[in-house]
Amino acid sequence: MLTSRVLHGQRIAVVVPAFNEARFIGETVRELPAFVDDVVVVDDASRDATGDLARAASDRVVVVRHAANAGVGAAIVTGYRWARERGADVVAVMAGDGQMHPDDLAGLLEPVLRGDLDYAKGDRTRHPDVRRLMPPVRYVGGLALSWLTQRAAGLDSLRDSQCGYTAISRRAIDVIDLGSLWPSYGYPNDLIGALVRAGFRVGDVAVRPVYRGEASGLRPWHALTIGWVVARVACRRLRRGAAVAASPSVAPDRPLACAERPEAATATPL
Repeated sequence: MLTSRVLHGQRIAVVVPAFNEARFIGETVRELPAFVDDVVVVDDASRDATGDLARAASDRVVVVRHAANAGVGAAIVTGYRWARERGADVVAVMAGDGQMHPDDLAGLLEPVLRGDLDYAKGDRTRHPDVRRLMPPVRYVGGLALSWLTQRAAGLDSLRDSQCGYTAISRRAIDVIDLGSLWPSYGYPNDLIGALVRAGFRVGDVAVRPVYRGEASGLRPWHALTIGWVVARVACRRLRRGAAVAASPSVAPDRPLACAERPEAATATPL
């Protein structure tokens, strides 16, 4: 449990990206710990009652709806912008599908609240039951993508790069070019690369794997997209390194893109 000494009056927001999550969205927002100040559910143009059920589940919830489906990354960016406007000091992300246990939130937030990390991300692979609970294809594929992302971003270590259970500092949100981030599958890898290039501290925090028979939105061709995004992360890092070597005055947050920037998503608060 987070103590008042750790919180120090800091404002905590939780972003819940959701697309057709009527089955679990109410439970997800109802079970958020009491220390969370703000909750924004970003309804990414769901075709079911996701937004209505989220709003009915808790008085803390604000629902922001995308006019068209923009992708999970774009939904998270919308939530980050909303939380920044609300004055949040630390912003966590919890998916609307119930795969992230609320009891793990305090542990994820703590290193960011203390100033030890700028971005804490969940690591399901360290949980003793991961091999039993996580589907084998996801486990092996996740380890492979984590290794590739680690090498591409230039990190000493990285585990479970695809875990979306995260916490980020306001300072990192203020510095990162949110509009340049990949909007769909591959977003976590792109964000990790952007944070490392800007000099922010990224670290893993053990969380439990949760699977309750929900259908995965991942398809085989998404692996190709994620692979392309990881290659873009490596390209951007190499270009930045070359630019810094040529001119040490290059700012750490100046974008040096290897691909066109995705358009920002449009969102409508409800």
